[in-house]
Amino acid sequence: MLITKVSAQRRPGRYNIFLDGKYAFSASEKTVAEFVLLKGKELDDAQIEKIRQFDADAKASDLAAHFLSYEPRTVFEVLQYLKKHDISDEAANSAVSQLNELGYLDDQQYVKLFIKNDLRVGSDGPKSLLRKLTQKGVDPEISQVELDEVDDEDWIEVGQRVIKSMVHQVGKIAQREIERKMRSKLLTHGFDSGISSEVISSLDLANDEDMQMEALKKQGIKAYKRFRRFDDAERKFKIKKYLFSHGFSSGEIDAFLNGEVIDLDELAEY
Repeated sequence: MLITKVSAQRRPGRYNIFLDGKYAFSASEKTVAEFVLLKGKELDDAQIEKIRQFDADAKASDLAAHFLSYEPRTVFEVLQYLKKHDISDEAANSAVSQLNELGYLDDQQYVKLFIKNDLRVGSDGPKSLLRKLTQKGVDPEISQVELDEVDDEDWIEVGQRVIKSMVHQVGKIAQREIERKMRSKLLTHGFDSGISSEVISSLDLANDEDMQMEALKKQGIKAYKRFRRFDDAERKFKIKKYLFSHGFSSGEIDAFLNGEVIDLDELAEY
């Protein structure tokens, strides 16, 4: 078969190839140059198949490289991207292999960068990172190996960022309640109970009696205002229940109800 015409498509960098006066296939500028596809050149079926395969592989490689130019990706993400662009599995796998050999696509390196970024500015614990990486198609074993390399001290810094905004509650609610809320938040961010305890301990929330009494006073007044319409016995019962549910000990609650924190006669002013 003879190439009788090579015409440019509207899409930049693509050309239509005509054989014996009929449209046969399209090719990129790279493919045209590689196989010197000029008018008058003869091609057989084997050559055409080779050209088409080269063009498909080149298209897949170009798309994958473009996708990677914005930010690092996992192998799975690149394969999914190519699939959306109707790239065959064969061409997609070829592109991925080529990029892997060149060092542009490596799931282990991706995991290292992902973890490093979280340790620097993120707020995810190990379990959360493992889940996110798995969703990105990374083998959990690869992720776990890299996560195990991180020192506890580094996770503590991340955890401190997670609960930093909660420190202002000291003196407003019971320390036990603050720690419970902190622990709950850390768990939702993927920290296990052991690291969560270390994070909370690192904040040095030592039981300051004055701050604890201030918190007891504030919460006690709030409880009194909520239940003031009840008779004395019922009101004390509800206040006790309220304060206990907010992390105060029985001794602290009794101190409040006995007027040791604030004169109960003054409560009527609130």
